Amino acid sequence: MRLEIDQHRLLAELETLASFSDAAPPAVTRIVFTPSDLKARTWLISRCEEAGLTVRQDAIGNIFARWNGADPAAPAVGTGSHMDAIPNAGKYDGVVGVLGGLEALRALQRAGFRPKNSLELLVFATEEPTRFGIGCLGSRLLSGTVSADAAGRLTDGDGESLDEVRRKAGLHGNLQDVKLPTGYYKAFLELHIEQGPLLERTQTPLGIVMSIAAPASLRISVEGAGGHAGGVLMPDRKDALCAAAELVLAIENAARTSGAGDTVATVGVCEVFPGAVNSIPSRVHLTLDIRDTNQARRDRVMQLIESAWQNLAAKRHVSIQPKLLNADAPADCAPEVRAAFSDSCRKHEVAFLEMVSRAYHDSLFISRIAPTGMLFIPCRHGYSHRPDEYAAPEDISRGTLVLAESLAKLSA
Repeated sequence: MRLEIDQHRLLAELETLASFSDAAPPAVTRIVFTPSDLKARTWLISRCEEAGLTVRQDAIGNIFARWNGADPAAPAVGTGSHMDAIPNAGKYDGVVGVLGGLEALRALQRAGFRPKNSLELLVFATEEPTRFGIGCLGSRLLSGTVSADAAGRLTDGDGESLDEVRRKAGLHGNLQDVKLPTGYYKAFLELHIEQGPLLERTQTPLGIVMSIAAPASLRISVEGAGGHAGGVLMPDRKDALCAAAELVLAIENAARTSGAGDTVATVGVCEVFPGAVNSIPSRVHLTLDIRDTNQARRDRVMQLIESAWQNLAAKRHVSIQPKLLNADAPADCAPEVRAAFSDSCRKHEVAFLEMVSRAYHDSLFISRIAPTGMLFIPCRHGYSHRPDEYAAPEDISRGTLVLAESLAKLSA
């Protein structure tokens, strides 16, 4: 079988998909279920149908595009990623795995491959936490990691529930039906940009992921007392922002002193009320993202952070209330998928590096229900979630080629 990737078509499709955006180029903003996202979905579905794939959407908006194999009753071999993009992002995160997955299937079709197990492109809905405050919602529901009831109660920044938003987007099924049946996938493979600098630094074309880091996220509310900036003297203040600032530094210190470089903590949102130059902040909302490849170590850092906010609340006479949004376990990638990737790399004479994923992905949750693996391509300077995110055409094509070969090995 001679596999060839249509690089010109793949790159053109990457450019077209980037045009469905609420930000001016080169930035991409594509929040789930917004008009830009819905247009992108319609466009992608038409590309899948042109490839002869059978397309369906579930109640949360996960898109399935299937190439039926010789044994349609057998578990499918899946690949895919996500298309939603955080504000002011780039055009490669997630999208390389979606369009690369589609091109991998087309390359196999052109080569005359006949799969025994059906091959399926899966485009995950609401991977980014931007709209509903929790990442990988589509794959959480697919794997049963979050309940349909809990998901249905989620709201966006405008106070609209998930159910309201998805129904406006034309999705009317029951969230209870999203969970995949046992044994649905024989294996699942996700192609993705690294979102880190290791492959570029070591000049290695591909990375085979061994494990995926464990994420946790919290929303922290700090309640103090407001007042006139000139009328309340310093000894009498209960400034919520000052308390929050001290907490942010305590969070940074807890991660820095964990004893391992794999521990990272980020406060990415700080909302201050009332937000006036001459008014003492009375309320602050923070969001905390903390990750590690070792769950026990991550949880120890979370305990240190809890002690810090308790001490700060007492010292500064404010109320600090955390709400745990999620705390997920790490995942090991399946040996049989890693072997398919490594064998495919060797067949095509592509060097690879075994590595961990410090970002988490939908594959983390699919790994709960199927043997799963991830294949990384380099991205320039390790940049991601920013407009200058970039992956070279030859790296995208090389990753797509190895993905196609691996799909063939697992579905033969």
